[in-house]
Amino acid sequence: MKLFSASFFLTFGLLGLASLSATPKPASVSSIRADDLVEFETLDESRQALIRNALSLTQKELRYLFGSNSPDKGGMDCSGAVQHAVLETGIEDVPRSSYTFYQWVEKEGDLVKTPGVTNVDDPVFASLQPGDLLFWQGTYETGKRNPPISHVMIYLGTLREDGEGVVFGASDGRRYRGKRINGVSVFDWKVPSATSKSKFVGYAPIPGLISDSELDEKAEADSGGAKERPKVIKSALEKIFGRREPDR
Repeated sequence: MKLFSASFFLTFGLLGLASLSATPKPASVSSIRADDLVEFETLDESRQALIRNALSLTQKELRYLFGSNSPDKGGMDCSGAVQHAVLETGIEDVPRSSYTFYQWVEKEGDLVKTPGVTNVDDPVFASLQPGDLLFWQGTYETGKRNPPISHVMIYLGTLREDGEGVVFGASDGRRYRGKRINGVSVFDWKVPSATSKSKFVGYAPIPGLISDSELDEKAEADSGGAKERPKVIKSALEKIFGRREPDR
């Protein structure tokens, strides 16, 4: 009978623990319908298509999987989920990482930078629209990226049920209405506090996903007119009360 040494059992045990720790977390996601959003029916077709694509992904029970941009792998990361939703609208040459997404919109000149913002009711968000890209830095170490963009999501709009904003993306840890999420999901529209290591740094429309009215304004700006993005549609609270309630 062959006897095994203590080192064998130690090695076997460590390998077993490693395999357990490598087991991917199951998906825990939330979803909504497009018509749950206050603004949806008033959006142009391209933005509606983007939001439908995004919400379709939230219904597939996809976990957070770093490095994946394909639902066929059972999970996706933040930029992979955003890229997939945008590609499904027919836009080509869509970036893959949050950093290259940021460079993409900055090159187009439509990026609204938000230095120091700590509240989604800040006036800097006056032109934020459903379908816009959202950018964070400092959510993880990014090496030599400058700026250190580390996270991207899509703003979906205002939920009819509670008048609060919602976003689309992928995460392991962000929340939706009190639920901790792991995967491709809808999330609460929040920005980090002043004491957080992460920062919200800007938002922008997706290049190529521009309505006729925006194209007209862009043409006017290019010809010397004042450039101003259309104002975001009023939230559910504004529609009901004529004003937006402050955060408490």
